[in-house]
Amino acid sequence: MVLGHEVVGIVLRAASNRSGPSAGTAVAVHPATPDGDHAKYPQNRPNLSPGCTYLGSAAQFPHTDGAFVRYAVLPARMLRTIPPGIPLKTAALIEPASVAWHAASRAGDIRGKNALVIGSGPIGALSVATLKRAGAKEITAVDLHEKPLEIARALGATRTVQATDVEAINATEADVVIESSGNHRGLASAIRGARRGGRVIMVGLLPTGDQPVPISLPITRELELIGSFRFNDEIDDVIAALADGSLVQEGPFGADNSQIVTNLEGVCL
Repeated sequence: MVLGHEVVGIVLRAASNRSGPSAGTAVAVHPATPDGDHAKYPQNRPNLSPGCTYLGSAAQFPHTDGAFVRYAVLPARMLRTIPPGIPLKTAALIEPASVAWHAASRAGDIRGKNALVIGSGPIGALSVATLKRAGAKEITAVDLHEKPLEIARALGATRTVQATDVEAINATEADVVIESSGNHRGLASAIRGARRGGRVIMVGLLPTGDQPVPISLPITRELELIGSFRFNDEIDDVIAALADGSLVQEGPFGADNSQIVTNLEGVCL
């Protein structure tokens, strides 16, 4: 299987029916193809399509090849024009940023709230940036390693905590938690770090099957555990936010945050 769903590039040849961008246009790619059977999922949530294919995904069989190639033939409906001023290196973050944006939208109104992000890899770091843009008052980022925490601080985290510091995580009492570690211990930390009545958004994809998590706490604290899977049209919002500078703003790495992008690529790829 060819990998690759964080796809950007330049159109070499436009669609013959002129339905997409013209040759020479810089584009990002929405990697999903829903199955169209709306009886099995809400029509406005195609990411939940049970037969959906995704570039570079093994979720369906046969697997769907990605676009980690020099040339790819893709349907015009997948393409989104990248506005001038966004380098392709930065635009490569559009797909994972859309995942983070979708997760934040599942959390509801974030303005003025205390947020906690468990796992500060690419999705977690971009969740920090998205939460900041959405108006979170405080953002605590958690990870096992210092480099991801450094990136999280540059993107807007007001506090960082080592994943091994259980007491500090438990004391966070966050209104909203984004769990992006994809590990059952991370999910346990997310549950324990949420305040009573809080909301935990589960983005990190845990292995199939039963997972050992402290499920009594969501019951007694009336926590809301909410799944977040891929994204829908959030990709258009992400592109607009990158274009107007409201998603990744000027920070300690410079106005274009090129060092942040490089570091995120290093963590992700």
